Amino acid sequence: MPHQAEVKSFGSVDPVWQKVKTEAEQAVEADKVIAGLIYNAILNHQTLEEALAYHLSQRLDHSDVDASVLNRTFNEIINNDEEFRRTLRIDMAAVFERDPACNRLLEPLLYFKGFHALQTHRFAHHLWQKGSLDFSLYLQSQSSRIFGVDIHPKAKIGSGIMFDHATALVIGETAEVGDYTSILHNVTLGGSGKNIGDRHPKIGNNVMIGAGSKILGNITVGNCARIAAGSVVLEDVPKETTVAGVPAKVIGAAGCNEPARTMNQLLNVVSDKEAGDNE
Repeated sequence: MPHQAEVKSFGSVDPVWQKVKTEAEQAVEADKVIAGLIYNAILNHQTLEEALAYHLSQRLDHSDVDASVLNRTFNEIINNDEEFRRTLRIDMAAVFERDPACNRLLEPLLYFKGFHALQTHRFAHHLWQKGSLDFSLYLQSQSSRIFGVDIHPKAKIGSGIMFDHATALVIGETAEVGDYTSILHNVTLGGSGKNIGDRHPKIGNNVMIGAGSKILGNITVGNCARIAAGSVVLEDVPKETTVAGVPAKVIGAAGCNEPARTMNQLLNVVSDKEAGDNE
């Protein structure tokens, strides 16, 4: 796979979509039991965007707002938002590149709830920005109920994001997440009390946030930082550092240039020299 920033569609030629369709055809050949799902979700559609809109609307279907309404809404958003189409492909590449359990591009599209929750948020964020507040909040509620991921529709999330496993991920209203960041399950980007206004964390680019971490308050996590699993972060995190503990403290350098892409979560990658350089 190319680097995430290089993934895009070239007019009528879409290598990402062609790859997904080829993988889908191979999956049908290998396992006929799953053929109905794969045809409905992928092979019956003309574009990657159309397939996403259909499959996501089926997963979010409810008698309150049924799949046909969701599908129509999602397609309208996609058709009028070139940035959405570009970001979709970069998000898929992020999962394929970073998740060792992901062997095909079709897997996040079909099965990964973290990817589904992220794309649902992108639709909800678009609706929020257009003033459709209740519809966007409804999508947040449905995503939380179905995927176990609760992201306020106002939150700003960059491209090339991976939510690994994603269960119990919470991102608050005024939170911001930079490009190419990886976030594991049971992470909270939350407030630190009953403050109103700008009260949630601002996460930089290429940050790796370990499982169970809590980042609380209107604080900044610098580019290319690592948050160790189980940490409680209450203060700003300098760029290119690793923090760990309760409360979290800087324990050394990040250990690599792009921690979100390497996904190395072992603290022993921080050498004594690197730790000394950050004291």
